[in-house]
Amino acid sequence: MSSARRREPGSVMLDVAGLELERADADRIAHPACGGVILFARNVGSPRQVAELVAAIREARGGPLPICIDQEGGRVQRLRTGFTQVPAMGAIGRLYDCDARAGREAARAAGSVIGRELRALDLDFSFTPVLDLDWGRSAVIGDRAFHGDPGTAALLAGDLLDGLAAWGVAGIGKHFPGHGYAGDDSHVAIPTDERPLEQIIAADVEPYARLCDRMAGVMPAHVIYPQADPHPAGFSRFWLQTVLRQRLGFSGAILSDDLAMEGASVAGSIRARAQAALEAGCDVALICNRPDLADELLDAGLPDPAPESRARILALCARPVARSPGDDVDWLQARAALEPAR
Repeated sequence: MSSARRREPGSVMLDVAGLELERADADRIAHPACGGVILFARNVGSPRQVAELVAAIREARGGPLPICIDQEGGRVQRLRTGFTQVPAMGAIGRLYDCDARAGREAARAAGSVIGRELRALDLDFSFTPVLDLDWGRSAVIGDRAFHGDPGTAALLAGDLLDGLAAWGVAGIGKHFPGHGYAGDDSHVAIPTDERPLEQIIAADVEPYARLCDRMAGVMPAHVIYPQADPHPAGFSRFWLQTVLRQRLGFSGAILSDDLAMEGASVAGSIRARAQAALEAGCDVALICNRPDLADELLDAGLPDPAPESRARILALCARPVARSPGDDVDWLQARAALEPAR
């Protein structure tokens, strides 16, 4: 295999061990099947250290590779010490209910702050916005959701996407078609949502329908919707092809949720899970916190991404913008706009 071929992204997104790149990490990143790297809190010490880790990852790959993190705000923020603490999206939704203008300004500011701080580290994207609706049933979602109303959730998520886009940072909507009604946590269980398909389409899918052309990626849920399909959404051609691609017209990347989660276990071994996700329509299979399974998956002989899939993966990389992360005026203004939501 030529070096040029090896530099093209594959279909597996994986993580790294610690604050510095270890040899085993570098070997995995250089593997032809690697298609991206996600960072976690264990990889974050200081802004300078994260930037150096990202640079080491890029050097190990020797070609374009999306590098990302979960930086939603609220409970889910991997970047903490030395970074802006973004309020939960539910707090922004409550602010909107009291003061619509301030709520929208806070949503855009959240995207701007996240985008600016990611670009300063040479990170490409965050898995945000959360498009799940707050039905008051899911503890794992809860205030990670903007709102219980689909139109309000879509409006505020769109404002956050505008803030990200100002810094060239991609937005990834999750967890399609919606995790907010299912009470169980897919990290440790196999959640189900027994509602009729028409109800899910009319409510939970609506934010995706409104924002499809503004997101670079979508992450499906490890949730089974038995009235629509017997498979979890991330392994379902119905949800990913019939609904997301055909009905909604989504043309961006589809990235599986972590295949090491309990909600993915219904598909079998890690290789079977990845194959099921890719065959259903995912462009990227995500494996986290299990280097042993990452090695197994990298060596599983997964097919190379098709050209259109590889183009979608590359589109997750940050885009050039005519501004600098050192522009502190905009950053300070955005931070100020977040204060009413705290």
